[in-house]
Amino acid sequence: MTPMTPMTPMTWTRTGWVALALAVLSRRLVVVTVRGSSMSPAFHDGDRVLVRRGSSPAVGQVVVTERPARGGAWPRGPVRSTAEATGREWLIKRVAAVPGDPVPRALASVPEERVPPGKLVLLGDNRTVSLDSRELGYFPADRVLGMVLPRGPVSQRQRTPASARPPFRRI
Repeated sequence: MTPMTPMTPMTWTRTGWVALALAVLSRRLVVVTVRGSSMSPAFHDGDRVLVRRGSSPAVGQVVVTERPARGGAWPRGPVRSTAEATGREWLIKRVAAVPGDPVPRALASVPEERVPPGKLVLLGDNRTVSLDSRELGYFPADRVLGMVLPRGPVSQRQRTPASARPPFRRI
């Protein structure tokens, strides 16, 4: 048995900073599993993406947003913490317009010329199968979980069958 070395104040300080950094990251970063083909070819069913919470969406970014219930109602309040994210259904979409932008032609049914405050226009890359702003209208900005962090090229990604993946928390 080897004797333990006592921890110095410097070691405690480093340990504290590491613990604090991990705590902050666990609240700001969430792993989400993509379901469906609405974002194909960029994302495929079963892909796992890392989502950064707390950033304002910009046109062209991919975001994860809460799926509205049938009829467009929201059964619960907006997600404020990672713990509140479980048990909800999520959609992955690309931001087409943010508040103040001209309304894209894809939303011909809305009367406004500009996207209203607090609203987003979200579209899927695979528009033939995507449930997005063309059918649902504007998405409330406070229903966005966060922005999907960029990944490496497809050739560098590993595709693993769903049955062989480690169990991640699905939200």
